[in-house]
Amino acid sequence: MPTTSPSRVTSVVKGGAAIAALAAVALLAPAADAGAAPQATRLQFTKYSPTDSRLSVVRNNRTIAVYRAGSGVNDKECQRGRGWLPNGTYPLGRHHTAYDGSLIKGYAVELGNKLCYQGVNRTELFIHSEMTRGGGQGAAEDRRWDGDADYTSHGCVKLSPRDIKSLYRTLDRNGWPATLRVVNG
Repeated sequence: MPTTSPSRVTSVVKGGAAIAALAAVALLAPAADAGAAPQATRLQFTKYSPTDSRLSVVRNNRTIAVYRAGSGVNDKECQRGRGWLPNGTYPLGRHHTAYDGSLIKGYAVELGNKLCYQGVNRTELFIHSEMTRGGGQGAAEDRRWDGDADYTSHGCVKLSPRDIKSLYRTLDRNGWPATLRVVNG
């Protein structure tokens, strides 16, 4: 179906009829993304090393944020409490800004359990940082972020306090995903 540009219609049609003609052209013109629903926000953790990996936020197939992250203290996926997360998809649970667990405090996103290929069930997994329950910098080492060494974890995805707060703002704006995908880099 041939289309007429709005400028051509405006020059041909006079008076109030121009508005009606422009509306008709807009209704007849095919929409660029007709039927294409926007894609949900996705989270992906790409493993490079236990203390220098990346957590990415992807929306509509476009990366909108990337954060340095760590997971574990070694690359042995099935070592409970020490190894980084096994590859796969993890359901995201509740997200907290004042979590008060025995080891994890402050900003924390719950991850589902993962049965490892060696039969080890990885449990108590989170995306979190090292902070106080209120999200601040603590005085004790286990609540104070000191730098690169603090990216180590018991197998969770760990971000700096500044980055996890930025992640929450980004996801609040763009929608919280249902899953975290973990892949090798």
